Amino acid sequence: MEHRLNARTAARWISRWDAQQQVYATAREERFEVITDVVRHAVRDADRPLVADLGCGPGSLAARIATALPHARVLAVDHDPLLLALGDACHGDAVTFVDARIGTGAWDERLAAQGPLDAVVSTTALHYLPPDVLSSVYERVHDLLRDGGVLVNADHLYQDDGPVRELAAAVARGHGRRSGGTAAGEDWYGWWAAVEACADFGELPAERRRRGLDLGSDNGLSAREHMELMRKAGFPSVGTVWQYGHSCVLAAVRD
Repeated sequence: MEHRLNARTAARWISRWDAQQQVYATAREERFEVITDVVRHAVRDADRPLVADLGCGPGSLAARIATALPHARVLAVDHDPLLLALGDACHGDAVTFVDARIGTGAWDERLAAQGPLDAVVSTTALHYLPPDVLSSVYERVHDLLRDGGVLVNADHLYQDDGPVRELAAAVARGHGRRSGGTAAGEDWYGWWAAVEACADFGELPAERRRRGLDLGSDNGLSAREHMELMRKAGFPSVGTVWQYGHSCVLAAVRD
């Protein structure tokens, strides 16, 4: 289903999206910078690197990578028609948006058709996938990457140890207080309520409901469990490259 938004309208809504995401993603901008640094290093020898962002939303991370690496081809994958419409209207000149439900059916066809990937990234998205589906996604990403390619997953990835998990949460709350991220303002629910009340989006809110995208979920996997699934998928080199409280950036390199 296609619905065209103008770039100015899209940019305004994405700005509001980024602001409310700051409430949930500890040190979000620094996290984006870390992901970009990892990708930049991984593709340093590629003339025309191919990067995919899984669960891209409106393309906030994909657009930053495209800006930092203008010689790269950036594919952004999501199944939310409203967020894809926002991203395409605002960032479509630099990023190719792909409508696919990650882990379901032939979700990877468009990626495979482009050739071996140099990097696959994701931020605050893969926690929606059940563990068995996530395992299959990691396996498919491994197959899609070139030798030396990198998988980067950034999310709230909790510690297994209960007391340490509580300490990490305290660190996140402290960062929120200092940065103003926990100050009163629009949150996730408020943003979507505003979308529903706005005529800009036409039939897109109804389409995302038809697709069952209002149902959030969390697989509850810890950072350790994510890394175990990455190793099971065939990545021999896996580890944490950045962490702030329970906000982690995991990287896995294909040999």
